[in-house]
Amino acid sequence: MSHIKYLLLVSRQGKVRLMQWYTPLTPKQKTKIINDLTPLILTRKPKMCNILEYNDHKVVYRRYASLYFICGITNNQDNELLTLEIIHRFVETMDTYFGNVCELDIIFHFDKAYDILNELIMCDGSMAESSKKEILNNIHAMDAIQNNDHLDRVLS
Repeated sequence: MSHIKYLLLVSRQGKVRLMQWYTPLTPKQKTKIINDLTPLILTRKPKMCNILEYNDHKVVYRRYASLYFICGITNNQDNELLTLEIIHRFVETMDTYFGNVCELDIIFHFDKAYDILNELIMCDGSMAESSKKEILNNIHAMDAIQNNDHLDRVLS
């Protein structure tokens, strides 16, 4: 089991594209984490380990195209490889939904990226659903509801 404290998506230029916090932190603590980790991870060489120690927890990250997916996990019983798999499942699911996901998809459809993330990870930071098919079924059902609501507003 993996308990995620936070998940950040950061561009190669250091811009935060998505952030989700699963443990209560003050705005100052969140800013410090972002300001500390962003330059640290962006300057790491591609062959370096994707797991590092930071303050009281571990950081697991992975780069896909122009985005870094960064997860903070608790130190004691969390599985770093499972966290890498969760990141990969998130990317795979977005890739299927958007059709070859890119940074612009995250920027212009951030609500869908959050929807996918919320289907994958519960609000306490543990994995909610591992099936990409099930996550996509739920997202498509949400899309259908939104489209019906939009159609109802247009017709009335």
